Amino acid sequence: MSGKIKNRSAANADSISGGVSCDERILRDCHQLYTDPDSGLITVAESVGVKLLPPRKKITVMLMGNHSAGKSSFINWYVEEHIQRTGVAIETQGFSFVTSGRKRESLTGNATLHLYPHFKPLQEFKGVSEYLSTEICTSRQKRFSLVTFVDSPGLVDGDMKYPFDVDEVVLWLGDLCDLILVFFDPMGQALCKRTLNIVESLNEKHGDRLRFYLSKADEAGGESDRQRVMMQIVQELCKRPGLNKCGFDMPTIYIPNPNKPSRCVNQIEEVCRTIEKTINQTVQTTLNSLEKDCELISEAITDTINTDRQTTMENRRARCKSCFLTLLGFSIPMALMAILVLGALSKELLEMALGPQGTEALSLYLVNVSASLTRPTLSGKQKRQLQEKLEYVQEVVKTKKKKLYEDYLRQSVSDHDMGL
Repeated sequence: MSGKIKNRSAANADSISGGVSCDERILRDCHQLYTDPDSGLITVAESVGVKLLPPRKKITVMLMGNHSAGKSSFINWYVEEHIQRTGVAIETQGFSFVTSGRKRESLTGNATLHLYPHFKPLQEFKGVSEYLSTEICTSRQKRFSLVTFVDSPGLVDGDMKYPFDVDEVVLWLGDLCDLILVFFDPMGQALCKRTLNIVESLNEKHGDRLRFYLSKADEAGGESDRQRVMMQIVQELCKRPGLNKCGFDMPTIYIPNPNKPSRCVNQIEEVCRTIEKTINQTVQTTLNSLEKDCELISEAITDTINTDRQTTMENRRARCKSCFLTLLGFSIPMALMAILVLGALSKELLEMALGPQGTEALSLYLVNVSASLTRPTLSGKQKRQLQEKLEYVQEVVKTKKKKLYEDYLRQSVSDHDMGL
């Protein structure tokens, strides 16, 4: 980045702000502050040897569970559109990303990896690319504009052959997801060992991201039947050392159907609240990371400027020292003659005059003196550019971050509570 840094807001921010929630705008603006090609924090950081990653504009929520656990049905209910096919033959099911966009579109595996660059390592898993897809829809229901759902294949035990290592892919995706919803089907498959094994592995690294639900709870019979099924699932989970924890929570959920009323308690709104809470945490984390990255860049720029200032002082001292030593060791005519001889005469003539050892000693001495004077320093232009970057980060980006934080807090508290 050369020249003066421009203070610019997100491109077309005013024209596209209509209908955009506050959280969505905050995440979008933070992403823009990092990725702007001219003055983004990533570009500024690279100029001083710091590597940053841009924040995502949405959270990623993965749904997993046994075959027919109701994962796709939940996504359709959440977005209030029939996006995901339900009851799909398990042999053809892969990983499907569901996200909001400007128009309804279906993408294949290659297009999916282009849309989500951070998921590109998925192509290293043999056979996965052919079983990736993305469904884009225009729904603005609930908090869908800030969510990307990952619908995973239904998990079964036995001799079922998947076209890829489904366990490894789910575990890999678990590293990138902000929330993992595990649906247990009460109709006989809830205790699928493959599901329990993957859940146990995910819990070792991401226990705070896991949430468990008894799906299709209205199909589990009466209340006593439901309680028995839940006890069986909890007992199986607690048999696993990593999952044996107190206060095990498993809300009962099902897709509400006005034509099929049920007396079963439906806690499906609890899932929505969990998603919303994750979004709120992500907004706060993004704003906090923006603050930390600004400090990191500022420190790197300040260190670079201070190091250059120190080098300049050392060079000045080295020049004075070399002059003093030269005058002390040789007379001025001898020093000039040595320089002229080194520059103009052949090595053979020097050896005739000084001898081999004298020539070598004189050469090493003058090389060392010369080297002490050639430590690189920043040019005036480079120093001005660094100072501009420092001012941009401290005055422009931090001011923008403060404003975004105020906008976020204003959703929950009054200006009086914020001290504004």
